[in-house]
Order: sequence, then structure tokens, then C-alpha cells
Amino acid sequence: MQVQHEPPSARARRPPDGSGLRRGRVMVLWREFSESPTPVILYRLILSLALPVVIAGLVWRVIRGRERPTDLAERLGGGAVGSPGALWLHAASNGELASARGLIAALLARAPGLRILVTTNTTTARTLARSWDDPRITARLAPLDARWALARFFAQARPAALIVVENELWPNRLSMAAARGIPVFAVGARISARSAQRWARIGLGARMMATLSGLSAQDAGSEAAFQAMGLAPDRLWSRANLKTEAGAGAVTERLDWPRAETVLAASTHEGEEALVLAAFAAARALRPGLRLILAPRHPRRAPEVAAAIRAAGLDFAQRSQGGAPDKPVYLADTMGEMGNWYAAAGICFIGGTFAPRGGHTPFEPAAEGCALLHGLDIANHAEAFAALDAAGGALTVTPETLGATLAGLDAAGQARMAQAAQAALGALGGAGAAAQLAEKILEKLDLPRELS
Repeated sequence: MQVQHEPPSARARRPPDGSGLRRGRVMVLWREFSESPTPVILYRLILSLALPVVIAGLVWRVIRGRERPTDLAERLGGGAVGSPGALWLHAASNGELASARGLIAALLARAPGLRILVTTNTTTARTLARSWDDPRITARLAPLDARWALARFFAQARPAALIVVENELWPNRLSMAAARGIPVFAVGARISARSAQRWARIGLGARMMATLSGLSAQDAGSEAAFQAMGLAPDRLWSRANLKTEAGAGAVTERLDWPRAETVLAASTHEGEEALVLAAFAAARALRPGLRLILAPRHPRRAPEVAAAIRAAGLDFAQRSQGGAPDKPVYLADTMGEMGNWYAAAGICFIGGTFAPRGGHTPFEPAAEGCALLHGLDIANHAEAFAALDAAGGALTVTPETLGATLAGLDAAGQARMAQAAQAALGALGGAGAAAQLAEKILEKLDLPRELS
């Protein structure tokens, strides 16, 4: 009898004995690991080292009552996914999800039987998706980019496709979807040149681009960066900034304040409120009729924001507590009401531009006719802010100049800026982008007839 000798490469890939898992499963995992290229192995190794810290932080959030045990289960790949076979759309937080709402509506209009599974990184964004109250949409938290968590999720959800919004390009998520034959689309995609170079330098950029069935960049700079990372020309779609079509939400209540005397600080972050309050107090000394709506990005921060208002020596009413808006400051610490505040304010300071957050959307307040003020950190919407500043539709302020700007920007100046902002953002294009993307995505999918 002839003895067949096992080649050394096979022995190297053979799983170690003694595992309590089923041998077949171990062999699959061992083969995937041993045959993975070095950059992928390094990413997974680093992620494995970081995960215990990440999970400990999530457990601590549950212990402190900031999240529920079911939230942790969803992040670890468990939890409800609705009916299997849905279209999976992932958006990081409120802004990204709000921008994708037009795309979701366009998909459902063209395929009324379609089901969409929305995942987010934050509980507030999940709440936003659930507030749409559409039985065809299921919302939950996204699984971590750990292979075991994603494997649990994929086994339950079995999505028909994955749509990622803006910059949510996670290597394991993309590669595991592509390995299962799941089409992956990136819409409104954005990335800085520095981030693109970093992904390319560690060897993962081209691999992530290879998983994509189609990508529509948000701006010219991002498009060039994705191409430099190795995106194939036939997978590059026309640029589309979904935020140009995103509305601020319905106006459900009118605030009885003079609009020209009302300032909105929208989606502020830690450290920004104190700067805005100091500037507002200085402006109000010169312009006593001035009022402030303070809307923190995360309503759960309301206690610390309220403390900052008290420290500034200002009276305030709190929306979540049912306080009547009869004080100089109105703490708008609720979800889903930003449309009310944009409609009430003649001036809007855009949060995340003093704090190192890259700045939040200028599109929604501009659409509602606000005069826009922003700080120096505008990386998230650099093209839009550049157009706004050049056209006189927005003003760059610092903590030192904000007070004087608030005091001096009268109704006529607000109106001129609002008109210029709408013209500048309209010139960027994007009309019909959601409908066009929906068509492109559905063309790529082999949907059952009953869904279309």
C-alpha cells in the first residue's frame, strides 16, 4: 500500500487538536486564518486585542443604565433582525441615517414588498429609524466588526445586500459580506485623503475596494481618494450627496419667539455648550431680546448641559421636562424635533465645528432658511462649507468672535445669508440622487417578483 504524505503546507494549516468545537467548523476557521493575507491578519489581531476593552466599556454602559442588556446583545451579533433576506442598510448615527431616508423611501417606492434592516452605531439613531413607524423597516444596533459577532448576525439576517452610508467601511463587515456573495454598496461615501493613505499603507484599502459592487462618493475629493485606494472604474457611480435632499423633519410645533431674535445651537458636543453660552450671554448684554435654543447632539447629556447653563448664570426651560419656553434659553433635549428648532431660528450655529468632530450638516438648517455660523472644524462637509463661505451663505466664527456676530447679525443680514446658502448648496447638485441610487442598487439585485 502506498503511503500518502501530507504536504507541509497542509500540516501548517491543520487545526490543533483538543478543541471543543466541531472539527469541521475549526477547520474552516483555521483555513480562513492561515490563508488570509498579512494585513488582514494584523487587523484581526489588533481588533482581537482591543475587543475586551470595547466590550468592557459596553458592559459598563449597561451597568450605569445608559444602555440595556438587549442593546449589548445586538452589538454582539444577537438580537432580533426581523425577517431574513432583507436589504441591510447601515448608518452610523442620526445625521447619516437622516440623509439616507430619501434613499430608503425611493427603494420602497420602487420595490413595495422590500424589507429593510437598518443598523446604527447609536441608540438615538435606532430610535430615529423606529420613529418612522414603517412595518417594512426593522431597526437595531449594528454588530461589532468582530468576525464571531458578524457570523452570528449573518446567520440570522441573511441579508440580500448591504448598503453602507458615508464612511462606515469596516474591513471584516465588508469582506464577510462579499465572501457570502452579498452585494455591497457604499452611498454618499466620504473619506479624507489622510484616511485613504492610511488604509493603503497598511494594505487594506484595495481589499476593501474589491468587496464593493458599487460606490457613489459624496464629493470630488472622496471620489479621488477611493480611486487611489484601488476602486475599479466600473464600480464607480456618479457622485451623490444625499444630504442635499435630506429635510430637517416635519415641523410639529411652532415656537412663539421672534425668528430674527432666535439663535439655535444645533447638535452641540461636550465643551461646545459652555463656549456658546458665554458668547450668547455677551451678545444678549448688547441685544436683550436675543433667545437661544440649545439642542445637544445626544439628549442623554441634558444634565451636564443644564449644569453648564446654570454656570453661565442664565435662566432656562427644559423641553423634556415640559418647561414652557419663557426663559432666555430653551434646552431642547429631545429626539426627532430638530425640524421645529430650525424653523424657529433665524441664526444657526452648527455643532461639532468647535469640538473636534468635523462639523454636522449645513444642509438641513439652510433648507429651513437659517443664517449659518460655524467653527473651524468642517472636515465632514468641507466642499459644502467652502461653497457656503465663498457665497456669503455662512460665516466662520471662533469662540471669541461668536458673541459679536450674534449681536450684530440682524434680520436683513440673516435673510441675505439664508438666500445665499440655499443658492450655494443648490449649485452643488444632488437633485434626484436618491432615486438614481435606488435604481442602480435594484438593478444589481435579483429580487423575487413579489418584492418588486
